[in-house]
Amino acid sequence: MATQTSSPLPGRLLSLDFLRGLIMVLLAIESTGIYDYFYEHSKGEPFNHFIIQFTHHPWHGLHFWDLVQPAFMFMAGVALALSLNKQWAHGVTWGQSFKKALRRSAWLFFWGVLDYAVRPKGLSFELWDVLTQLSFTTLVAFLIFRWNAAAQIGVCLGLLLLTELLYRFTHVPGFDQPFTDQHNFGNYIDTILMHKINRDGWVAINCIPTAVHTIAGALAGKLLLSKGNKLKWLLLWGAVCLAAGYGLDWLNITPIIKRIATSSFTLASLGWCLWFLAIAYWWVDVAGHRRRLTFFTVVGMNSIFIYLFFEIVGSRWFTRYISSISNGVLSWFNAPDLAKALVAAVCVFGLEWLLCYFLYKKRIFLKV
Repeated sequence: MATQTSSPLPGRLLSLDFLRGLIMVLLAIESTGIYDYFYEHSKGEPFNHFIIQFTHHPWHGLHFWDLVQPAFMFMAGVALALSLNKQWAHGVTWGQSFKKALRRSAWLFFWGVLDYAVRPKGLSFELWDVLTQLSFTTLVAFLIFRWNAAAQIGVCLGLLLLTELLYRFTHVPGFDQPFTDQHNFGNYIDTILMHKINRDGWVAINCIPTAVHTIAGALAGKLLLSKGNKLKWLLLWGAVCLAAGYGLDWLNITPIIKRIATSSFTLASLGWCLWFLAIAYWWVDVAGHRRRLTFFTVVGMNSIFIYLFFEIVGSRWFTRYISSISNGVLSWFNAPDLAKALVAAVCVFGLEWLLCYFLYKKRIFLKV
């Protein structure tokens, strides 16, 4: 639902708005297709080694783009901690907060299913969208939010261990190869839930290990609300997670595979998320470098809205429509394909950003 407020900025953690905005800006640019264009047209050139980082790794390995979804879910956990702290400071009961969290999870699930529902051949029921996963991870993070840090870390380790056990020891015929695309336990569960397998290797039960991202985000949010050396702990825990994640991969125990969210991937990506938050928190909220953040914060403060816009409206109509106009105009001047791709991407992204800016100026924010 959309809410309107007269004062959205006071008391906000601007580093969180900045990080969410940065994530959504990167995703919005990706939705214009410009990353794919550069990747396809730079093969064999040095630039391709850079632009490939803005694509998902095909299987075993880690690209920068593989960190975007974990960061999205991690930031949702941080936001959850700040929201619950504010609610309970204003006398909201746990039961009222639970109803709100349940309603939010239901809406996230609805929008996540809707995002994948409309296909050229008709309606489809799919559970691979980040929002459907977030609907589960947010609820888990809320339910254990009042537990102490040690207990929550224990839950995270339990979720990772459960993931390892499910993939390694279930031995379902045809799906008994733990880390092989199309033949792992996650693919088997998808045949039960959706009667199909994702051809790109994504699985619905990624929500189990990636709940660790949201739980850890909530713990990080608690840390930012506390006193003491917050940066030290964010950096320290980030280093621990990075060492554990990459260590499992380098020792050939569990490979880093984003598409099935292996435990090594979950830990390594969490480590990067903790370091991203530490850097942003120091730069924005501690050192006070807040100038020119509006470009990102206006998007971060309406992250769910703009995600749904470019996923549902943009991918199905808006991007193609605007690109057709810009390409048609440039064709009058015999512009090269590169110029057409760049101008189309700038036009699409610019209009999406202006839409967020309009909502920001009107103090309208989509909440679920």
